Amino acid sequence: MTDASRKAAWMDRLKAAGIDEAALDLRHILLAAQDVGEAEAMVARRINREPLSHILGDKPFWTLDLKITPDVLTPRSDTETLVETVLKQIPDTAAKMEIADFGTGSGAILLALLSEMPNTRGLGVDISESALAVARENAARNALADRANFRLGNWADGIADDSIDLAVSNPPYIASAVIDTLEPEVRDHEPRIALDGGEDGLNIYHTLMPELFRILKPGGLMAVEIGYDQGEAVMALAERANFGDVRLSNDLAGQPRGVSGRKRNS
Repeated sequence: MTDASRKAAWMDRLKAAGIDEAALDLRHILLAAQDVGEAEAMVARRINREPLSHILGDKPFWTLDLKITPDVLTPRSDTETLVETVLKQIPDTAAKMEIADFGTGSGAILLALLSEMPNTRGLGVDISESALAVARENAARNALADRANFRLGNWADGIADDSIDLAVSNPPYIASAVIDTLEPEVRDHEPRIALDGGEDGLNIYHTLMPELFRILKPGGLMAVEIGYDQGEAVMALAERANFGDVRLSNDLAGQPRGVSGRKRNS
């Protein structure tokens, strides 16, 4: 079989498996594979709807190159909206600040912010030790380990009152009943604990909003990712927690993707 015919056969198999971006995925596989046998094995895994990020072991996010494993949620380009939302509301990105990222997973959001805020230090908290191991490796991989700390924890438990300048989170926000309807890459391969937001998808926000308010310094900023249909509900929870200047931000497709707000000074 010639190289061209082999590539065409792989392409046909990927398309038949329902892979929307078959050509792009195959290109990444061919760039990563050392030989035909490895490429064939990667194609077979992709046909089984394993995420490309798991097959390749990494994923670009913001300006970073992140290691990805089945222990962490694969960062999406839509989540970069949260990074942009924060940076637009920071008057001086060179100022010294303390950031906390709850449910940090791969460390994507925290590390992206640290890469843009050179005098800032950050803490990533996650309930999964295996996820934290990935986040630590990503901090080292992107030369940010000296400013990023990671610890095992349940959201903001143990964080002192009025101690954080900026708090961010991409919490689980998918309604439990919806998860089984998602694409196989997500449904079968992503950590469910990073997806399941309870019956209406809002469980974590009820806990998180008052906790973010508690730990932020007066005037401190919070920003959280949300589902496309959760804007009004999460904004209401932020306002109930006494945040001011509550804003909704949209992703690249124009869908609501983030809610931010500031801790009132009094």
